Amino acid sequence: MDRRGRWATIWPTNNKTPLSQSTIQKIAVLGAGTMGSGIAQVCAASGRETYLYDVTPDLAQRGLDNINKTLDKAVELKKATAEERAFTLKNAKITADLDLAVRGADLVIEAIPEKLDLKKSVFRRIAGSAAADAILATNTSSLSITQIADAVSNPARFIGMHFFNPVPRMQLLEIVRGELTSDDTIEKSRAFAESIGKTPILVKDSPGFASSRLGIMLGVEAIRMVEADVATAADIDTAMKLGYGHPMGPLELTDLVGLDVRLAIAEYLHRAVGEQFRPPELLKQMVAEGKLGRKSGKGFYNYPQK
Repeated sequence: MDRRGRWATIWPTNNKTPLSQSTIQKIAVLGAGTMGSGIAQVCAASGRETYLYDVTPDLAQRGLDNINKTLDKAVELKKATAEERAFTLKNAKITADLDLAVRGADLVIEAIPEKLDLKKSVFRRIAGSAAADAILATNTSSLSITQIADAVSNPARFIGMHFFNPVPRMQLLEIVRGELTSDDTIEKSRAFAESIGKTPILVKDSPGFASSRLGIMLGVEAIRMVEADVATAADIDTAMKLGYGHPMGPLELTDLVGLDVRLAIAEYLHRAVGEQFRPPELLKQMVAEGKLGRKSGKGFYNYPQK
């Protein structure tokens, strides 16, 4: 890490492939939510022309506003310079025109909600606009890469790129190889990950991959412990932070990710892998009550809403 500490990956410093030599020059990010805006930010910070798309101009603008807020905070904390902020924003563009976003893109990264049919429909829609040799990537944290790739004519160029929240600060990028993903796509994706300051790991397409499968297991067990009154949420989180060196406890992380998101992944893994992933009743109850974590103001902890 350099002087900017945890913010260092916002402006890549370990780029092993000069941008002028990279095959990836233009990037389209589909979905301007928390993950999509974060992905677009690190792509733009690497010097690439980056289009952030969402279905309405307001949603696309909200994504750009999120990027602005993150950059403003970094400058305020002296983790970044005003020049770095301006450089990133110069490369970030927003649009509600899907064809415009993907036209001429060398890499398309989909970051929409975790619904298999929805993701497949988006890739079908861009079939006529995306370049025939463009890499097509999904940011899914648990869904089958191979099944999503069924929606494209050339699944050899389809891959999973699982980023972590908050994207500008998290160094890991989980690259997921589908059954038909080519070696060339893998190598280009690895080089791209390094060029945006991420450390890539390669996993095969299996339910939950590596990170989500382990993370959800820890999370649902922590929720079961709260449910059984073994300990408070705060004490369970403290145990994992101080006893195991985790930067964030499993219940704090559940609040950050969203209880609804964790429930959906747990339900999927329960069906695909086995009984150990059965969602706790407490998790289902909290989601039904609208206690979704940070985004709703209440989860395992309370959060002031601005």
